[in-house]
Amino acid sequence: MNTALAPFPDMPALPATLTRPQKAAIIVRAILSAGAELPLKDLPEDMQRDLTVQMGGLNTINQTTLDQIVAEFIDEIKNIGLSFSGGFEGALSILDGALDPQLVEKMRREGGIKKTGDPWERIIGLSVERLLPVLEVESVEVCAVLLSKLNVSKAAELLGNLPGDAARRITYAISLTGAVTPDAVLKIGQSLASQLDSVPPRAFDNGPVERVGAILNFSPANTREEVLEGLDKDDEVFAAKVRKAIFTFANIPTRIDPRDIPKITRGIDQETLAMALAAAQNSGMKEASEFLLNNISKRMADTIREEIQELGAVKEKDGEAAMAKVVNEIRELEAAGEVFFVAEDE
Repeated sequence: MNTALAPFPDMPALPATLTRPQKAAIIVRAILSAGAELPLKDLPEDMQRDLTVQMGGLNTINQTTLDQIVAEFIDEIKNIGLSFSGGFEGALSILDGALDPQLVEKMRREGGIKKTGDPWERIIGLSVERLLPVLEVESVEVCAVLLSKLNVSKAAELLGNLPGDAARRITYAISLTGAVTPDAVLKIGQSLASQLDSVPPRAFDNGPVERVGAILNFSPANTREEVLEGLDKDDEVFAAKVRKAIFTFANIPTRIDPRDIPKITRGIDQETLAMALAAAQNSGMKEASEFLLNNISKRMADTIREEIQELGAVKEKDGEAAMAKVVNEIRELEAAGEVFFVAEDE
């Protein structure tokens, strides 16, 4: 019985002359074999397809041929002085940060140019404030895809900012996204990215409500009330939003959790606290003064009440300064995440 092994089938012969696409496929294969990463997904689809076809048509490459191709590739790289790739969009990317942002977006729209790369990478990194307007105008199907692509905490925060009915419809639509194809998700991402990119850059980080509220927070009480009364006459809706953005000494009983009062008073010296409470009692904010006194230790409260009696009438300027220190302490703790404002009832 002949036990000799059967010979291996003949391997297809390597073409005598390799084409440039074949050499490119060999270089890519060699780089990937070395463990390096290549952003091939950023190539146009036709180039990705051609590369795959070329790699599929090749077989074994001997070491001598590989060395020759690599050497040829290195020589070509060395001879490149500057590379201008990507056409008009590539030029805009190179000049990113050097040109006026509004001009860049205008040229992109006029040229019908879309930003390259995965649009969802940009969308996912945007703030809730930038994404919320999209949910308010897009269809529930598009909103469902958007929320599905975001991390859970950001998606939950967005839903929490929507009216209950809209949030329920979008949530139900998420259950129907199982059959959505990757191509459809990519097109939705491109459409949303284009829509978001077309929003002109803002000159201010905060909106007008936040800016006016921040200014009035540090204004004297009389000035603040005069401004708000004027806003009520000019734009009642805007005035209502500003009032909600303002936090003053008078807001303490309705915006601060009683359990946080000891934490707040620890950062204020007793003399300043007594001055602030005395001023509050003399200026129509007795409720705020009593709220603070009722939520600290009885011993400390009794001591401060005695100091208030001794102080008697407090100069308006000194009282305003003391109350401002209490408010600033609360705001600093709130910014640090150590206390949280309670939402006021409508």
